[in-house]
Amino acid sequence: MGKYFGTDGFRGEANVDLTVEHAFKVGRYLGWYFSSQKRVGKAKIAIGKDTRRSSYMFESALVSGITASGADAYLMHVTPTPSVAYVVRTEEFDCGIMISASHNPYYDNGIKLISSNGHKMNSDVEEAIEKYIDGQIEELPHALKDDIGCTVDYSMGRNRYIGYLMSVPTRSFKDLRVGLDCSNGASSSVAKAVFDALGAKTYVINNHPDGLNINTNCGSTHIEVLQEYVRHKGLDIGFAYDGDADRCIAVDEFGRVVDGDAILYICGKHLKNHDELSNNIVVTTVMSNLGLYKAFDRAGIQYEKTAVGDKYVNENMIQNGHCIGGEQSGHVIFSKNATTGDGVLTSLKVMEAMIESKQTVAQLLADLHIYPQLLKNVRVTNKTTAQEDSDVQAVIKEVEASLGNEGRVLVRESGTEPLVRVMVEASSDDICEKCVHEIVKKMEEKGYIL
Repeated sequence: MGKYFGTDGFRGEANVDLTVEHAFKVGRYLGWYFSSQKRVGKAKIAIGKDTRRSSYMFESALVSGITASGADAYLMHVTPTPSVAYVVRTEEFDCGIMISASHNPYYDNGIKLISSNGHKMNSDVEEAIEKYIDGQIEELPHALKDDIGCTVDYSMGRNRYIGYLMSVPTRSFKDLRVGLDCSNGASSSVAKAVFDALGAKTYVINNHPDGLNINTNCGSTHIEVLQEYVRHKGLDIGFAYDGDADRCIAVDEFGRVVDGDAILYICGKHLKNHDELSNNIVVTTVMSNLGLYKAFDRAGIQYEKTAVGDKYVNENMIQNGHCIGGEQSGHVIFSKNATTGDGVLTSLKVMEAMIESKQTVAQLLADLHIYPQLLKNVRVTNKTTAQEDSDVQAVIKEVEASLGNEGRVLVRESGTEPLVRVMVEASSDDICEKCVHEIVKKMEEKGYIL
């Protein structure tokens, strides 16, 4: 974690934590850095954005910085994050930039940097950008005369991405009634076109962005909206995306939530049934539900656990050659098709599992029994001391022993706030509540809670 760049880019409230001056300097450094490595021709940088009002402002600032340093800026306009990763790795770009704060409110924004191979940018480059922003690197030279970069309309890049998505499914979606909640975000420019082309009867909500309504009572963070819509319309399935469409949460035909864990189960089992599950392993984070692991055990599927964050899931998949991994939040990565989480691609994979198995989503999930889960964020005086205290650890071990194989405990520090997160999964909500209370009570007795 750097001063400005976290695990998912440079993010904050627009013109408060993240300003146009920041964006200009990010563009200046990237334009200079990749131009200096270029022997022939100008460096090429692709830029996409979501629908926030401030995204246009940051796009202009980035373009000014990039072109002033001698690189060319290719504008994909409003488009999902995974589309930028796709064109960067398939069209020989030097890097990509996505302007988005994902599922955050409209007044936040962010700058995500994507390397030429479609993965997140090397941390060394991000650290150098931070030094340049803070004046720790001498001023970079401006490009002169015909070395000044230009701006290129690259809406065709988004269209190529749409065409690629259409090519992924092997079967038609004909006569299936599908609901899409586009969160008034980037998927508004992509999702309906893909599902329509594949033959689905597509019903779309929250696809009229106005710059201020992205993620507002809609999308994957407000799944209850799509639940009601699917029930009301009698749809076969529904999919909700977040602001930049790199995550997907589904709703089954009864209006029940199908989160990232359930999607991993559906798609992991589908891949195994077709002998396409590399190493017979699905990558999860430590926050995945115990019920998922028990279902994988019954299905003969192995799994690995990483720290929380799609960055860590992706790193594990790259290092070990695994083909599917993800988080409860709906970030799911299919490494044979993409280098990032991709909400629309994920929904296509779920559709494919339904169609090829000739089962509904509810039927595909019949053997997945999710355990009740309770997570409490405890504000403490010192995260490490509170968590490692011998008396607190003793209570944690007692709770774990009482749960046995029918529950689990996860106590971890927040990476960004003075919080210890206490999570318990058990066979009932009452047991979860009791166990969390015992752990938090001990922290309180020891004087750690603020």
